[in-house]
Amino acid sequence: MTTPLDAVERTALLTAALRAAETRRPDRLYEDPYAASLAGDIGPELLAEVWHATFPAGRERTLPSTPDYNAIRTRLFDDYLQEAAKDPATTQIVLAPAGMDSRAYRLNWPGRVRWFEVDRPTVLAYKEAQLGAAEPRTDHHKVAVDLTAPDWEADLKAAGYDPTVPATWLLEGLLYYIPEPDTHRILERVAAISAPGSRIAADIVNSAALTLPHMRGLLDVFAGWGCPWLFGTDEPEDLFARHGFDVTATQPGEEGADFGRWPDPVPPRDEREVRRVFFVHGRRR
Repeated sequence: MTTPLDAVERTALLTAALRAAETRRPDRLYEDPYAASLAGDIGPELLAEVWHATFPAGRERTLPSTPDYNAIRTRLFDDYLQEAAKDPATTQIVLAPAGMDSRAYRLNWPGRVRWFEVDRPTVLAYKEAQLGAAEPRTDHHKVAVDLTAPDWEADLKAAGYDPTVPATWLLEGLLYYIPEPDTHRILERVAAISAPGSRIAADIVNSAALTLPHMRGLLDVFAGWGCPWLFGTDEPEDLFARHGFDVTATQPGEEGADFGRWPDPVPPRDEREVRRVFFVHGRRR
C-alpha cells in the first residue's frame, strides 16, 4: 500500500480528474487514457468541489473556468514539448514536479530523448501503482526527491541528467503553491544546471489573483484543502529574466493559447486589479 498523499500532492489528482473529464468530451483538446486511473477516487471529489465553486447554481460565474484553463494548459504544453522534441539538439526533458502527468506514456517521443520526472517519493509511488503495467514511450527516469530538498540536483544527475547539454524544463502547476523566496530559489537552481539554450515553460498567476474578492470562492477551496495559492507576479518576464531566462508570457485566450476554448475576455497587460494567468516559455541565455 502506498503512503497517502498530502494536501499539495493531492492537487495532482485534481489535475488528473480534469484531464479525464476533458478526455470524455467530444470536442476534447487532447486525449489522456491514463487520467481516470491516475485521478483515483479522490480526484473526482476534488473536481466536484472546484466545479461547485466555479459554476454556482443559479448565479453567474465570476471565477475563471478551471476546466477550460486546464484543457488549454495541457494542450499548450503538449504542443510545446512535442515541438521542442523535434529539435535534434533536444535530448532531455524534465518535468518538475511530474505529478500525475502521463505525457511520457500517451505521446510519442524521439529515441534520443531522455525523460525525467521529478517529484516526491509518495507521488511517484502512487503514480506507479495506478499506472500498473503501462509502459512509457521514451527513455524514462523517475527522480524521487522533493524540489525543496538541498540536493535534488544530485539525484537528477545520478538519474542520467547532463547539465552540460541543453534541456527542456516544464514547471507546470507549481509556482503559485510556493512562497516567493522558494520560487526564486527553484528558478535559480534550475538555471544553474541548465546549459545555455535550454528551454523552460511554466504557468503562473498574477498578484491580484491572490487577493481579489471575487477570487475568494476558488482560493478558499484550495486553502481549505491545505494548499493555498501563495505567489503571483504581474511581470513574469522580469521574474524569469532575473534567473537567466528570456521568456514570452501569454494569457489564455490570446493567440496560441486559446484553441477555441477560453470563455472570458483577455485583459490588456496594462489593466490593473484583474485576475490573470500566464503561460511562460523561453530559453536560458
